[in-house]
Amino acid sequence: MIDRTDQLPEAARESEVRSYSREWPVQFAHARGARVQDVQGRSYLDFFAGAGTLNYGHNPPALKEALLSYVAGDGITHSLDLFTAARTELLTALQQHVLTPRGLDYRVMFPGPTGTNSVEAALKLARKVTGRSSVVAFTGAFHGMSLGSLSVTGSESKRAGAGVPLAGVHRMPYDGFAGGTVNGPALLDAMLRSGNSGLDRPAAVIVETVQGEGGVNVASPEWLAELSDVCRRHDMLLIVDDVQMGCGRTGPFFSFETAGIVPDIVCLSKALSGYGLPMSLTLFRSELDVWEPGEHNGTFRGHNLAFVTAAAALRSYWRDNALENWTAHRAGHVEERLREVALRHEGLGARVRGRGLVWGLEFRDPELARRVGRAAFTRGLLVETSGARDEVLKLLPPLTVSDAELDEGLEIVAESVTAAAKDRAPQEARTS
Repeated sequence: MIDRTDQLPEAARESEVRSYSREWPVQFAHARGARVQDVQGRSYLDFFAGAGTLNYGHNPPALKEALLSYVAGDGITHSLDLFTAARTELLTALQQHVLTPRGLDYRVMFPGPTGTNSVEAALKLARKVTGRSSVVAFTGAFHGMSLGSLSVTGSESKRAGAGVPLAGVHRMPYDGFAGGTVNGPALLDAMLRSGNSGLDRPAAVIVETVQGEGGVNVASPEWLAELSDVCRRHDMLLIVDDVQMGCGRTGPFFSFETAGIVPDIVCLSKALSGYGLPMSLTLFRSELDVWEPGEHNGTFRGHNLAFVTAAAALRSYWRDNALENWTAHRAGHVEERLREVALRHEGLGARVRGRGLVWGLEFRDPELARRVGRAAFTRGLLVETSGARDEVLKLLPPLTVSDAELDEGLEIVAESVTAAAKDRAPQEARTS
């Protein structure tokens, strides 16, 4: 696609670092549910959902009503870590609808507005609790763009932007890496048992149950359970980064629930506010709360507008199992449709993987995945690519997407793959 964003007035002032606006060179103006509209009035079906931030769609009515009422009543907006009514309301809703039903005894920390803030706090806490400095992370991981989070991220291109050495991390193979020839938890266990491996006992292991940015790589429940056992056996803390996969993206509120494990520390952000407002939490077992007052802080750790919508989201969507069950039901439908597409295009090396309502369609040729994404945009569907080479078309529809919208989006994906494959064939013929 030709980058036409230089024709937009804001492009003259913005840094070249912008990325999504290059793939979707239009000005968006309005949004509701699973659809967004540009200034020209064209509607797009959104299977990007703010990179997993808008799990409940754009402007969900119950959350919008709560937010407008709070603002109209001159509610506190900024509060650092002062007690506010909005803060108490959120903590109450979190305890009632999430922690208590799952039997989780977690302390709640407000580390700042974004996912990387939560990860930084988790890493810092793990090192403080254990007195050890190194951390185990996995191939294909993405944990954020600040230095600590980058150190445990796998992407070569993203790590290169740090400009300084990223030390203190041992890398292990994720589930399925190198064709699944190496079992990461078993390897870690063997190295820690060896006494001759050169691997000092780490403070923690950080993992995503599904690697979204890494290419929708899915860890099996058995693999995650084995990893949890290894952490417990060697007195290492288990950190689950649920920034993108939490808040119902894979079905349950926490993505690790299907594995039957209880992490020591959990990182949440993205869909947590339910409304696209910046917010993150770091949850951890009560006995790990060794912080001194003010030892870790941030100016925007008290974003009350996000507290209001987050509490409304928990009350609206997590008072029962309806959303979780509905997501699980739709997961089977999405998988079936995508496998049909992959089967029709076996020659492209298309492969399907995912869980809940996060799915990836991988292609042997990364350029083909990008072509499919561009073809989808011209047909009115927003969908991004992921993976080390952008070889995976990643689908993240809102959890509240209607059946008709879901089928519409999947049909556009199918049409876009066919169109991209046809466009590719003549080009290959010309270069052969």
